[in-house]
Amino acid sequence: MSETTPAAHPPEKDADDHHEDLADVQFSDDQTLSPEFVRSVSDVIANGDAEGFEYLTKDLHPADVADLIGLLRDEERTSLIELLGGTLLPDVLAELDDDLREDVVEAMEPSHVAEAVAELETDDAAFILEDLDEEKRAEILAEVPLADRLAVRAALDYEEESAGRVMQREFFAAPAYWTVGQIIDRLRGTDELPDRFYEVFVVDPTFKPVGAVALSTLVKAQREVVIGDLIPSQELRTIPVVMDQEEVAYLFEQYDLISAPVVDAADRLVGMITVDDVVEMVREESQEDMLALAGVEADTGLSDTVFETVRSRFSWLAVNLATAILASLVIALFDAAIGQVVALAILMPIVASMGGNAGTQTLTVVVRSLATKDLTAANAARIVMRETLVGGVNGILFAIIMGALAAVWYAASGWGSGEEALRLGLVVGAAMIINLLAAGLAGILVPIGLQRAGADPAVSSSVFVTTVTDVVGFFVFLGLAVIVLLPSA
Repeated sequence: MSETTPAAHPPEKDADDHHEDLADVQFSDDQTLSPEFVRSVSDVIANGDAEGFEYLTKDLHPADVADLIGLLRDEERTSLIELLGGTLLPDVLAELDDDLREDVVEAMEPSHVAEAVAELETDDAAFILEDLDEEKRAEILAEVPLADRLAVRAALDYEEESAGRVMQREFFAAPAYWTVGQIIDRLRGTDELPDRFYEVFVVDPTFKPVGAVALSTLVKAQREVVIGDLIPSQELRTIPVVMDQEEVAYLFEQYDLISAPVVDAADRLVGMITVDDVVEMVREESQEDMLALAGVEADTGLSDTVFETVRSRFSWLAVNLATAILASLVIALFDAAIGQVVALAILMPIVASMGGNAGTQTLTVVVRSLATKDLTAANAARIVMRETLVGGVNGILFAIIMGALAAVWYAASGWGSGEEALRLGLVVGAAMIINLLAAGLAGILVPIGLQRAGADPAVSSSVFVTTVTDVVGFFVFLGLAVIVLLPSA
Protein backbone atom coordinates (compact mmCIF):
# COMPACT_ATOMS: atom_id res chain seq x y z
CA MET A 1 0.00 0.00 0.00
CA SER A 2 1.42 3.33 -1.05
CA GLU A 3 1.73 6.03 1.55
CA THR A 4 -0.48 9.08 1.07
CA THR A 5 1.42 12.32 1.06
CA PRO A 6 0.21 15.15 3.29
CA ALA A 7 -0.43 17.30 0.20
CA ALA A 8 -3.04 14.86 -1.11
CA HIS A 9 -5.67 16.21 1.34
CA PRO A 10 -5.91 19.81 2.60
CA PRO A 11 -5.45 20.17 6.34
CA GLU A 12 -8.71 20.18 8.28
CA LYS A 13 -9.71 23.40 10.03
CA ASP A 14 -9.76 23.34 13.79
CA ALA A 15 -12.95 24.14 15.71
CA ASP A 16 -12.04 27.80 16.26
CA ASP A 17 -11.49 28.36 12.51
CA HIS A 18 -14.81 26.68 11.77
CA HIS A 19 -16.66 28.84 14.31
CA GLU A 20 -14.94 31.93 12.93
CA ASP A 21 -16.25 31.13 9.43
CA LEU A 22 -19.77 30.69 10.80
CA ALA A 23 -19.56 33.91 12.78
CA ASP A 24 -18.86 35.79 9.53
CA VAL A 25 -22.35 34.96 8.17
CA GLN A 26 -24.39 36.11 11.16
CA PHE A 27 -26.69 38.48 9.26
CA SER A 28 -28.58 38.41 5.99
CA ASP A 29 -28.86 41.41 3.69
CA ASP A 30 -32.04 42.52 5.50
CA GLN A 31 -30.09 42.71 8.81
CA THR A 32 -31.87 39.68 10.30
CA LEU A 33 -29.98 36.63 11.53
CA SER A 34 -29.13 34.41 8.57
CA PRO A 35 -30.53 30.86 8.28
CA GLU A 36 -26.97 29.52 8.03
CA PHE A 37 -25.98 31.16 11.29
CA VAL A 38 -29.11 29.92 13.09
CA ARG A 39 -28.42 26.38 11.86
CA SER A 40 -24.84 26.61 13.05
CA VAL A 41 -26.02 27.66 16.51
CA SER A 42 -28.49 24.77 16.52
CA ASP A 43 -25.59 22.44 15.71
CA VAL A 44 -23.39 23.63 18.58
CA ILE A 45 -26.35 23.29 20.96
CA ALA A 46 -26.99 19.74 19.73
CA ASN A 47 -23.30 18.95 20.25
CA GLY A 48 -23.34 20.39 23.78
CA ASP A 49 -20.65 22.88 22.77
CA ALA A 50 -21.04 25.78 25.23
CA GLU A 51 -17.76 27.38 24.13
CA GLY A 52 -18.92 27.23 20.52
CA PHE A 53 -22.14 29.04 21.37
CA GLU A 54 -20.30 31.72 23.33
CA TYR A 55 -17.85 32.22 20.46
CA LEU A 56 -20.58 32.51 17.84
CA THR A 57 -22.58 35.03 19.88
CA LYS A 58 -19.81 36.99 21.59
CA ASP A 59 -20.13 39.96 19.22
CA LEU A 60 -23.92 40.00 19.04
CA HIS A 61 -26.00 42.70 20.69
CA PRO A 62 -28.24 41.35 23.49
CA ALA A 63 -31.29 42.10 21.32
CA ASP A 64 -29.85 39.92 18.53
CA VAL A 65 -29.13 37.11 20.98
CA ALA A 66 -32.75 37.37 22.16
CA ASP A 67 -33.92 37.14 18.52
CA LEU A 68 -31.68 34.11 18.05
CA ILE A 69 -33.25 32.37 21.05
CA GLY A 70 -36.67 33.11 19.59
CA LEU A 71 -35.70 31.42 16.32
CA LEU A 72 -34.71 28.19 18.07
CA ARG A 73 -37.13 25.31 18.59
CA ASP A 74 -38.58 24.75 22.06
CA GLU A 75 -36.34 21.81 22.82
CA GLU A 76 -33.27 23.72 21.62
CA ARG A 77 -34.07 26.62 23.95
CA THR A 78 -34.32 24.23 26.88
CA SER A 79 -31.03 22.57 25.91
CA LEU A 80 -29.37 25.97 25.57
CA ILE A 81 -30.40 27.02 29.09
CA GLU A 82 -28.99 23.76 30.44
CA LEU A 83 -25.84 24.23 28.36
CA LEU A 84 -25.29 27.68 29.85
CA GLY A 85 -25.69 26.42 33.39
CA GLY A 86 -29.29 27.50 33.80
CA THR A 87 -28.65 31.19 33.25
CA LEU A 88 -28.77 33.97 30.65
CA LEU A 89 -27.20 37.41 30.56
CA PRO A 90 -29.55 39.94 32.20
CA ASP A 91 -29.66 42.18 29.10
CA VAL A 92 -30.60 39.21 26.92
CA LEU A 93 -33.36 38.20 29.31
CA ALA A 94 -34.79 41.73 29.21
CA GLU A 95 -34.79 41.75 25.39
CA LEU A 96 -36.76 38.53 24.95
CA ASP A 97 -40.26 38.79 23.49
CA ASP A 98 -43.01 38.61 26.08
CA ASP A 99 -44.30 35.25 24.85
CA LEU A 100 -40.81 33.73 25.15
CA ARG A 101 -39.62 35.33 28.36
CA GLU A 102 -41.99 33.44 30.63
CA ASP A 103 -40.96 30.06 29.17
CA VAL A 104 -37.27 30.89 29.44
CA VAL A 105 -37.59 32.13 33.04
CA GLU A 106 -39.47 28.96 33.96
CA ALA A 107 -36.55 26.92 32.61
CA MET A 108 -33.96 28.87 34.64
CA GLU A 109 -32.99 28.40 38.25
CA PRO A 110 -34.69 30.99 40.50
CA SER A 111 -31.34 32.06 41.91
CA HIS A 112 -30.04 32.85 38.42
CA VAL A 113 -33.17 34.83 37.57
CA ALA A 114 -32.77 36.71 40.85
CA GLU A 115 -29.18 37.63 39.93
CA ALA A 116 -30.39 39.02 36.60
CA VAL A 117 -33.22 40.96 38.25
CA ALA A 118 -30.80 42.56 40.70
CA GLU A 119 -28.57 43.81 37.86
CA LEU A 120 -31.36 45.26 35.73
CA GLU A 121 -33.12 48.60 36.08
CA THR A 122 -36.46 48.45 37.85
CA ASP A 123 -38.65 48.68 34.75
CA ASP A 124 -36.82 45.81 33.00
CA ALA A 125 -36.89 43.70 36.17
CA ALA A 126 -40.66 44.23 36.45
CA PHE A 127 -41.15 43.20 32.81
CA ILE A 128 -39.36 39.93 33.47
CA LEU A 129 -41.48 39.05 36.50
CA GLU A 130 -44.90 40.52 35.70
CA ASP A 131 -46.30 37.53 33.76
CA LEU A 132 -45.10 34.85 36.18
CA ASP A 133 -47.47 33.17 38.60
CA GLU A 134 -47.36 34.44 42.19
CA GLU A 135 -45.52 31.39 43.53
CA LYS A 136 -42.71 31.56 40.96
CA ARG A 137 -42.42 35.34 41.34
CA ALA A 138 -42.19 35.09 45.13
CA GLU A 139 -39.56 32.35 44.85
CA ILE A 140 -37.39 34.57 42.66
CA LEU A 141 -37.87 37.75 44.68
CA ALA A 142 -36.95 35.95 47.88
CA GLU A 143 -33.39 35.66 46.52
CA VAL A 144 -33.14 39.26 45.31
CA PRO A 145 -31.31 41.73 47.62
CA LEU A 146 -33.73 43.62 49.86
CA ALA A 147 -33.38 47.08 48.27
CA ASP A 148 -33.89 45.74 44.75
CA ARG A 149 -36.72 43.49 45.94
CA LEU A 150 -38.64 46.42 47.44
CA ALA A 151 -38.18 48.49 44.28
CA VAL A 152 -39.43 45.70 42.01
CA ARG A 153 -42.39 44.93 44.29
CA ALA A 154 -43.32 48.63 44.27
CA ALA A 155 -43.22 48.64 40.45
CA LEU A 156 -45.39 45.51 40.26
CA ASP A 157 -47.98 47.13 42.52
CA TYR A 158 -48.88 49.55 39.72
CA GLU A 159 -51.31 48.60 36.97
CA GLU A 160 -49.88 47.04 33.83
CA GLU A 161 -49.19 49.57 31.06
CA SER A 162 -49.21 52.44 33.55
CA ALA A 163 -46.40 54.96 33.96
CA GLY A 164 -45.63 53.54 37.40
CA ARG A 165 -45.02 50.09 35.90
CA VAL A 166 -42.77 51.22 33.07
CA MET A 167 -40.80 53.97 34.85
CA GLN A 168 -37.22 53.66 36.08
CA ARG A 169 -36.77 54.28 39.80
CA GLU A 170 -33.14 55.15 39.20
CA PHE A 171 -32.69 58.87 38.47
CA PHE A 172 -30.60 61.85 39.57
CA ALA A 173 -32.20 64.82 41.36
CA ALA A 174 -30.70 67.86 43.03
CA PRO A 175 -32.00 70.87 44.98
CA ALA A 176 -32.16 74.19 43.15
CA TYR A 177 -29.34 75.74 45.25
CA TRP A 178 -26.69 73.18 44.26
CA THR A 179 -23.97 74.41 41.94
CA VAL A 180 -22.92 72.75 38.70
CA GLY A 181 -19.63 71.79 40.32
CA GLN A 182 -21.37 70.06 43.22
CA ILE A 183 -23.55 68.09 40.86
CA ILE A 184 -20.69 67.01 38.61
CA ASP A 185 -18.66 65.90 41.61
CA ARG A 186 -21.64 63.95 42.91
CA LEU A 187 -22.21 62.31 39.52
CA ARG A 188 -18.57 61.25 39.33
CA GLY A 189 -18.47 60.05 42.92
CA THR A 190 -21.39 57.59 42.96
CA ASP A 191 -22.11 54.27 41.31
CA GLU A 192 -25.83 54.48 42.04
CA LEU A 193 -26.85 56.06 38.74
CA PRO A 194 -29.15 54.81 36.01
CA ASP A 195 -27.44 53.20 33.04
CA ARG A 196 -28.77 55.92 30.77
CA PHE A 197 -30.19 59.34 31.62
CA TYR A 198 -30.35 62.70 29.90
CA GLU A 199 -31.43 65.25 32.50
CA VAL A 200 -30.86 66.25 36.10
CA PHE A 201 -34.20 66.87 37.81
CA VAL A 202 -34.39 69.88 40.10
CA VAL A 203 -36.58 69.39 43.19
CA ASP A 204 -37.92 71.60 45.96
CA PRO A 205 -37.61 70.75 49.71
CA THR A 206 -40.67 68.47 49.49
CA PHE A 207 -39.03 66.53 46.60
CA LYS A 208 -41.46 67.88 44.03
CA PRO A 209 -39.84 68.45 40.61
CA VAL A 210 -39.65 72.12 39.63
CA GLY A 211 -37.52 71.77 36.52
CA ALA A 212 -35.08 69.66 34.53
CA VAL A 213 -31.66 70.58 33.16
CA ALA A 214 -30.22 68.70 30.21
CA LEU A 215 -26.81 67.14 30.71
CA SER A 216 -25.58 69.04 27.64
CA THR A 217 -26.51 72.30 29.36
CA LEU A 218 -24.92 71.17 32.61
CA VAL A 219 -21.51 70.28 31.18
CA LYS A 220 -21.28 73.60 29.30
CA ALA A 221 -21.97 75.71 32.41
CA GLN A 222 -19.34 77.05 34.81
CA ARG A 223 -18.87 75.14 38.08
CA GLU A 224 -20.07 77.98 40.27
CA VAL A 225 -23.39 78.41 38.45
CA VAL A 226 -26.44 77.41 40.54
CA ILE A 227 -28.52 74.78 38.76
CA GLY A 228 -31.73 76.60 39.59
CA ASP A 229 -30.58 79.35 37.20
CA LEU A 230 -30.26 76.84 34.36
CA ILE A 231 -33.87 75.65 34.46
CA PRO A 232 -35.46 76.41 31.07
CA SER A 233 -38.48 78.68 30.91
CA GLN A 234 -40.87 76.20 29.34
CA GLU A 235 -43.22 74.24 31.56
CA LEU A 236 -41.95 70.98 33.01
CA ARG A 237 -44.07 68.06 31.85
CA THR A 238 -44.62 65.63 34.71
CA ILE A 239 -46.24 62.23 34.37
CA PRO A 240 -48.54 60.81 37.06
CA VAL A 241 -47.77 57.23 38.05
CA VAL A 242 -51.29 56.17 37.07
CA MET A 243 -51.12 57.56 33.52
CA ASP A 244 -51.63 54.96 30.76
CA GLN A 245 -48.58 54.30 28.63
CA GLU A 246 -50.45 55.41 25.50
CA GLU A 247 -50.88 58.83 27.09
CA VAL A 248 -47.19 58.83 28.04
CA ALA A 249 -46.18 58.11 24.45
CA TYR A 250 -48.46 60.89 23.23
CA LEU A 251 -46.82 63.43 25.57
CA PHE A 252 -43.34 62.44 24.40
CA GLU A 253 -44.34 62.74 20.75
CA GLN A 254 -46.34 65.94 21.20
CA TYR A 255 -43.67 67.84 23.16
CA ASP A 256 -40.49 66.20 21.78
CA LEU A 257 -39.44 64.93 25.20
CA ILE A 258 -36.24 63.00 25.82
CA SER A 259 -37.13 62.12 29.39
CA ALA A 260 -39.79 63.11 31.90
CA PRO A 261 -40.19 62.89 35.68
CA VAL A 262 -42.87 60.59 37.12
CA VAL A 263 -44.71 61.82 40.20
CA ASP A 264 -46.96 60.18 42.77
CA ALA A 265 -50.35 61.39 44.00
CA ALA A 266 -48.62 64.05 46.14
CA ASP A 267 -46.58 65.27 43.12
CA ARG A 268 -43.33 63.93 44.62
CA LEU A 269 -40.67 62.64 42.23
CA VAL A 270 -40.62 58.83 42.24
CA GLY A 271 -39.08 57.89 38.89
CA MET A 272 -38.41 58.82 35.29
CA ILE A 273 -39.31 57.64 31.82
CA THR A 274 -36.83 58.02 28.97
CA VAL A 275 -37.33 58.04 25.23
CA ASP A 276 -35.96 54.50 24.81
CA ASP A 277 -38.73 53.29 27.11
CA VAL A 278 -41.27 55.15 24.97
CA VAL A 279 -40.02 53.53 21.77
CA GLU A 280 -40.81 50.18 23.34
CA MET A 281 -44.25 51.44 24.44
CA VAL A 282 -45.07 52.62 20.91
CA ARG A 283 -43.99 49.27 19.46
CA GLU A 284 -46.15 47.37 21.96
CA GLU A 285 -49.19 49.58 21.40
CA SER A 286 -48.93 49.42 17.61
CA GLN A 287 -48.61 45.63 17.75
CA GLU A 288 -51.60 45.39 20.08
CA ASP A 289 -53.76 47.56 17.82
CA MET A 290 -52.72 45.67 14.70
CA LEU A 291 -53.49 42.31 16.28
CA ALA A 292 -56.72 43.57 17.83
CA LEU A 293 -58.03 44.79 14.47
CA ALA A 294 -57.61 41.22 13.21
CA GLY A 295 -59.25 39.72 16.31
CA VAL A 296 -56.02 38.25 17.69
CA GLU A 297 -54.99 38.52 21.34
CA ALA A 298 -52.13 40.89 22.05
CA ASP A 299 -49.94 38.25 23.75
CA THR A 300 -50.05 35.90 20.76
CA GLY A 301 -46.60 35.00 19.43
CA LEU A 302 -44.88 32.75 16.92
CA SER A 303 -43.61 30.51 19.72
CA ASP A 304 -47.12 29.64 20.93
CA THR A 305 -48.27 26.05 20.59
CA VAL A 306 -51.06 25.05 18.21
CA PHE A 307 -53.48 24.72 21.14
CA GLU A 308 -52.60 28.17 22.54
CA THR A 309 -52.99 29.76 19.11
CA VAL A 310 -56.34 28.08 18.47
CA ARG A 311 -57.61 29.14 21.89
CA SER A 312 -56.58 32.78 21.37
CA ARG A 313 -58.29 33.04 17.98
CA PHE A 314 -61.39 30.93 18.56
CA SER A 315 -63.45 33.51 20.45
CA TRP A 316 -63.29 36.18 17.77
CA LEU A 317 -63.87 33.63 15.03
CA ALA A 318 -66.98 32.56 16.94
CA VAL A 319 -68.17 36.18 17.00
CA ASN A 320 -67.52 36.44 13.26
CA LEU A 321 -69.52 33.25 12.76
CA ALA A 322 -72.48 34.84 14.55
CA THR A 323 -72.30 37.93 12.34
CA ALA A 324 -72.01 35.75 9.23
CA ILE A 325 -75.15 33.87 10.30
CA LEU A 326 -76.91 37.23 10.65
CA ALA A 327 -75.91 38.16 7.10
CA SER A 328 -77.07 34.77 5.82
CA LEU A 329 -80.46 35.30 7.47
CA VAL A 330 -80.81 38.50 5.45
CA ILE A 331 -80.03 36.54 2.28
CA ALA A 332 -82.61 33.91 3.26
CA LEU A 333 -85.30 36.60 3.21
CA PHE A 334 -84.80 36.88 -0.52
CA ASP A 335 -84.34 33.22 -1.46
CA ALA A 336 -87.26 33.33 -3.92
CA ALA A 337 -85.79 36.30 -5.77
CA ILE A 338 -82.39 34.63 -5.97
CA GLY A 339 -84.08 31.53 -7.37
CA GLN A 340 -85.69 33.56 -10.13
CA VAL A 341 -82.60 35.66 -11.03
CA VAL A 342 -79.47 33.56 -10.62
CA ALA A 343 -77.26 36.55 -11.42
CA LEU A 344 -78.14 37.99 -8.00
CA ALA A 345 -76.26 35.17 -6.26
CA ILE A 346 -73.20 35.90 -8.38
CA LEU A 347 -73.20 39.67 -7.92
CA MET A 348 -74.23 40.15 -4.28
CA PRO A 349 -70.82 39.13 -2.78
CA ILE A 350 -69.21 41.92 -4.82
CA VAL A 351 -71.41 44.58 -3.26
CA ALA A 352 -70.83 43.28 0.27
CA SER A 353 -67.08 42.81 -0.12
CA MET A 354 -66.59 46.28 -1.59
CA GLY A 355 -68.40 47.74 1.43
CA GLY A 356 -66.32 45.62 3.79
CA ASN A 357 -63.03 46.74 2.23
CA ALA A 358 -64.08 50.41 2.22
CA GLY A 359 -65.18 50.16 5.85
CA THR A 360 -61.89 48.55 6.85
CA GLN A 361 -59.92 51.34 5.16
CA THR A 362 -61.85 54.00 7.06
CA LEU A 363 -61.71 52.03 10.31
CA THR A 364 -57.93 51.60 10.16
CA VAL A 365 -57.35 55.32 9.61
CA VAL A 366 -59.81 56.30 12.36
CA VAL A 367 -58.42 53.89 14.98
CA ARG A 368 -54.92 55.19 14.30
CA SER A 369 -56.15 58.80 14.51
CA LEU A 370 -57.88 58.11 17.81
CA ALA A 371 -54.70 56.54 19.21
CA THR A 372 -52.56 59.51 18.15
CA LYS A 373 -55.25 62.01 19.26
CA ASP A 374 -55.46 63.52 15.78
CA LEU A 375 -59.20 62.79 15.86
CA THR A 376 -60.88 64.61 18.74
CA ALA A 377 -64.26 66.04 19.67
CA ALA A 378 -63.19 69.33 18.08
CA ASN A 379 -62.86 67.89 14.57
CA ALA A 380 -65.04 64.75 14.75
CA ALA A 381 -68.00 66.27 12.85
CA ARG A 382 -65.75 67.43 10.02
CA ILE A 383 -64.05 64.04 9.73
CA VAL A 384 -67.42 62.22 9.74
CA MET A 385 -68.56 64.45 6.87
CA ARG A 386 -65.32 63.85 4.99
CA GLU A 387 -65.49 60.07 5.30
CA THR A 388 -69.16 60.10 4.26
CA LEU A 389 -68.27 62.11 1.15
CA VAL A 390 -65.34 59.79 0.41
CA GLY A 391 -67.68 56.79 0.65
CA GLY A 392 -70.24 58.50 -1.56
CA VAL A 393 -67.74 59.49 -4.26
CA ASN A 394 -66.15 56.03 -4.29
CA GLY A 395 -69.64 54.54 -4.40
CA ILE A 396 -70.56 56.59 -7.48
CA LEU A 397 -67.33 55.71 -9.29
CA PHE A 398 -67.59 52.00 -8.60
CA ALA A 399 -71.32 52.08 -9.28
CA ILE A 400 -70.60 53.29 -12.80
CA ILE A 401 -67.91 50.65 -13.34
CA MET A 402 -69.71 47.69 -11.77
CA GLY A 403 -73.17 48.67 -13.05
CA ALA A 404 -71.89 48.81 -16.62
CA LEU A 405 -70.00 45.52 -16.29
CA ALA A 406 -73.01 43.77 -14.75
CA ALA A 407 -75.35 44.98 -17.48
CA VAL A 408 -72.99 43.98 -20.30
CA TRP A 409 -72.26 40.61 -18.72
CA TYR A 410 -75.96 39.90 -18.09
CA ALA A 411 -76.91 40.78 -21.66
CA ALA A 412 -74.00 38.82 -23.15
CA SER A 413 -74.93 35.74 -21.12
CA GLY A 414 -78.34 35.69 -22.76
CA TRP A 415 -80.15 35.53 -19.42
CA GLY A 416 -82.51 38.38 -20.23
CA SER A 417 -83.38 41.29 -22.46
CA GLY A 418 -81.42 44.49 -22.80
CA GLU A 419 -83.93 46.28 -20.61
CA GLU A 420 -83.49 43.71 -17.84
CA ALA A 421 -79.70 44.01 -18.12
CA LEU A 422 -79.99 47.78 -17.76
CA ARG A 423 -82.19 47.43 -14.69
CA LEU A 424 -79.73 44.97 -13.14
CA GLY A 425 -76.90 47.42 -13.76
CA LEU A 426 -78.88 50.16 -12.03
CA VAL A 427 -79.57 47.88 -9.06
CA VAL A 428 -75.88 47.01 -8.70
CA GLY A 429 -74.86 50.66 -9.00
CA ALA A 430 -77.41 51.94 -6.50
CA ALA A 431 -76.54 49.19 -4.00
CA MET A 432 -72.83 50.00 -4.39
CA ILE A 433 -73.40 53.69 -3.62
CA ILE A 434 -75.54 53.00 -0.57
CA ASN A 435 -73.23 50.35 0.87
CA LEU A 436 -70.07 52.42 0.45
CA LEU A 437 -71.83 55.33 2.14
CA ALA A 438 -72.77 53.00 5.00
CA ALA A 439 -69.20 51.67 5.10
CA GLY A 440 -67.76 55.17 5.45
CA LEU A 441 -70.20 56.07 8.22
CA ALA A 442 -69.73 52.80 10.09
CA GLY A 443 -65.94 52.96 9.73
CA ILE A 444 -65.82 56.22 11.65
CA LEU A 445 -68.91 56.21 13.89
CA VAL A 446 -68.36 52.71 15.30
CA PRO A 447 -64.83 53.33 16.71
CA ILE A 448 -65.77 56.80 17.96
CA GLY A 449 -68.86 55.40 19.68
CA LEU A 450 -66.92 52.53 21.23
CA GLN A 451 -64.23 54.87 22.54
CA ARG A 452 -66.81 57.16 24.14
CA ALA A 453 -68.45 54.10 25.69
CA GLY A 454 -65.12 53.20 27.32
CA ALA A 455 -64.27 50.26 25.03
CA ASP A 456 -61.10 49.83 23.00
CA PRO A 457 -62.06 50.65 19.39
CA ALA A 458 -59.16 48.60 18.05
CA VAL A 459 -60.54 45.43 19.62
CA SER A 460 -64.24 45.63 18.82
CA SER A 461 -64.71 47.84 15.78
CA SER A 462 -63.90 45.43 12.97
CA VAL A 463 -66.69 43.00 13.87
CA PHE A 464 -69.34 45.72 13.98
CA VAL A 465 -68.18 47.41 10.78
CA THR A 466 -68.11 44.12 8.87
CA THR A 467 -71.58 43.26 10.13
CA VAL A 468 -72.95 46.63 8.98
CA THR A 469 -71.45 46.38 5.50
CA ASP A 470 -72.55 42.76 5.01
CA VAL A 471 -76.10 43.25 6.26
CA VAL A 472 -76.62 46.59 4.48
CA GLY A 473 -74.97 45.31 1.30
CA PHE A 474 -77.08 42.17 1.04
CA PHE A 475 -80.31 43.81 2.16
CA VAL A 476 -80.04 46.83 -0.12
CA PHE A 477 -78.92 44.88 -3.18
CA LEU A 478 -81.51 42.11 -2.86
CA GLY A 479 -84.24 44.52 -1.78
CA LEU A 480 -83.66 46.77 -4.78
CA ALA A 481 -83.54 43.70 -7.02
CA VAL A 482 -86.98 42.62 -5.82
CA ILE A 483 -88.39 46.11 -6.39
CA VAL A 484 -86.74 46.80 -9.76
CA LEU A 485 -86.35 43.37 -11.36
CA LEU A 486 -89.34 41.56 -9.88
CA PRO A 487 -92.03 44.21 -9.45
CA SER A 488 -94.74 41.58 -9.36
CA ALA A 489 -93.05 39.60 -6.58
